Amino acid sequence: MAYQQIKYEVHEGILTITLNRPDRLNAFTPVMQSEMIDAIDRADSNDDVRAIIITGAGRGFCAGADLQAGPAAFLPEGLAMQSHDAAPRITGSDWNRDEFRDGGGQLALRLYRCLKPVIAAVNGPAVGVGATMQLPMDIRIAADNASFGFVFCRRGIVPESCSSWFLPRIVGIAQALDWTYTGRVFTAEEALAGRLVSRVVAANDLLATATSIAREIADNAAPVSAALTRQMMWRMLSASGPEDAHRIESRAIASRAVAADGREGVAAFLEKRRPEFPDKVTADMPPWYTGWQE
Repeated sequence: MAYQQIKYEVHEGILTITLNRPDRLNAFTPVMQSEMIDAIDRADSNDDVRAIIITGAGRGFCAGADLQAGPAAFLPEGLAMQSHDAAPRITGSDWNRDEFRDGGGQLALRLYRCLKPVIAAVNGPAVGVGATMQLPMDIRIAADNASFGFVFCRRGIVPESCSSWFLPRIVGIAQALDWTYTGRVFTAEEALAGRLVSRVVAANDLLATATSIAREIADNAAPVSAALTRQMMWRMLSASGPEDAHRIESRAIASRAVAADGREGVAAFLEKRRPEFPDKVTADMPPWYTGWQE
């Protein structure tokens, strides 16, 4: 796919995906959605990609849905095509049809299933879907001039992009409801205090900081171990109890210990050298992992 609204750049094991509509503060469109999903697909199938950074071009991260289309901007593409300027007449089970699924939610689910560590480098305003799309990313860092807003109630709609699942798990239910009820735009410092982001840095240092984190992962983490760790951490957020975690961890550590990566990791430690992990995400995920794929 030739991208129109994002940039896809791989350098020394780190993929940077840049939302690239700077004249519109990188406002989200169906085109951007499909391109981002395609980019994550490409990353998962490319063993040269060890970590992903997602950021925005220009002075913003993402100003939310592009509202030039009016209220239809909030509708799934299939529903928007039917509605035009009138309210769509759809009832009952029709609302469950795949073509009516929330576009931001489809992106969030693809990020949730991603096999590579994902870092959000929030370089400016991140509002609406610009805020919710970050939630399935693993590490969020913000420039000191960034701002955030879960503004949905102020637009007469509700949070999307699976944020009713992600946001309370990340920041707690009280903080999630404070931000979503009021819909106010808040600073990077408030995002840090509320644990939405893990650090705030000077704007000029943002990409260097994100790259440093990605570099630490790319240079030291076994790719298959990172992929399994990512999925274990996210999926255990909805586990029924620690027994579920114990079962999956036992299976994972046993399968990795007998794999080439496990042998290399121990040998490198004993020989006091950096490991060269041979296993590949595209070829060496354990067979039982397919039970997690949706």
